[in-house]
Amino acid sequence: MARPRSFDPDHVLHAAERQFRTSGYNGTSVDDISAATGLGRGSLYAAFDGKHGVLLRAMAGYFARLGQFVPQALAGPDEGALERLHAYLLRAVHGVPLAADVPPAPDRAAAACFAAKMALEIGASDAEVQRVANDCFTVVASAVAECLRAAQRNGDIDPDADADDLAYLLLTLVRGTDVVGAYGHSPDRLTAIAESAFALLPRPRHA
Repeated sequence: MARPRSFDPDHVLHAAERQFRTSGYNGTSVDDISAATGLGRGSLYAAFDGKHGVLLRAMAGYFARLGQFVPQALAGPDEGALERLHAYLLRAVHGVPLAADVPPAPDRAAAACFAAKMALEIGASDAEVQRVANDCFTVVASAVAECLRAAQRNGDIDPDADADDLAYLLLTLVRGTDVVGAYGHSPDRLTAIAESAFALLPRPRHA
């Protein structure tokens, strides 16, 4: 009979994610992950097949949280779509954690999109990381585009505008604030960027 695992995989993967966020993939060793998670090297290799396996599992968990939180945050009646989009933008530019069981990051740089951070660092040479990062971007872009279409149906956004293009524009801005935040700019500056982008969304010509 196989011995039951004596650790919580979700807790381990959240701790590993925080370590990767802080130090990057190349700057994180197996010993760093062991110290962050409390698991010995042997247990990490047995359960996750080493550092790369831990990263892929952590990214999969991040994708699952995105797929749950973002559509829930943006879904709802058409008449409230613009307000939901506004609230999501303000939350996204500050890197607010996507799940209640994930503690806030110690600084703005560590709160940036985990998938994007890993894709920028190693995605060009790691097809699996690039695939998961693309999946993360797609699920968020789809949810934002659907919210924009709801706002269009309600007459709050120009019906002739391409919702998919606008979604990519907004997410490009959100990812850009990851960089601005990493440079140490204040939360007020990030809020101002989000508000400016929101104000520039194309409204109906009669408005």
